[in-house]
Amino acid sequence: MSIDPIRLERRAGQRFELHVPLAVHFEGRTAPGFTQDLSGRGIFFYTEAALADGTVVELTFTMPSEITLAESMRVRCRGRILRVSGCNAGAKNGIAVRLDSYQYLPPDDCESIVPLARTAAAGSSGERRTFPR
Repeated sequence: MSIDPIRLERRAGQRFELHVPLAVHFEGRTAPGFTQDLSGRGIFFYTEAALADGTVVELTFTMPSEITLAESMRVRCRGRILRVSGCNAGAKNGIAVRLDSYQYLPPDDCESIVPLARTAAAGSSGERRTFPR
């Protein structure tokens, strides 16, 4: 007979399972990836890029209407990597990021993300919001 340990959920905000492509901008480079889940304070995603704990990243993706409760919106988030799992050459790495800020991008922004293929340059200005700490 085995007993599963009881796990205490430490997350303060609601987490959404979200599988959409994203662009990961770091150290002057951009890599494609895709999200697994998202909350108001963090995001977990997969990418083939080799990233280290503590790296500052900027993530660009489209927030679907199911989460915005309006129309789908392009978002640019900035944060710091808390945890990396995987780290095998050529394999997808799981990345946990604590989000510090986000910015809604204008709808006429011509930036696009093609899943795991290529990404375009970062877009222009939009409204900036900062998450509570």
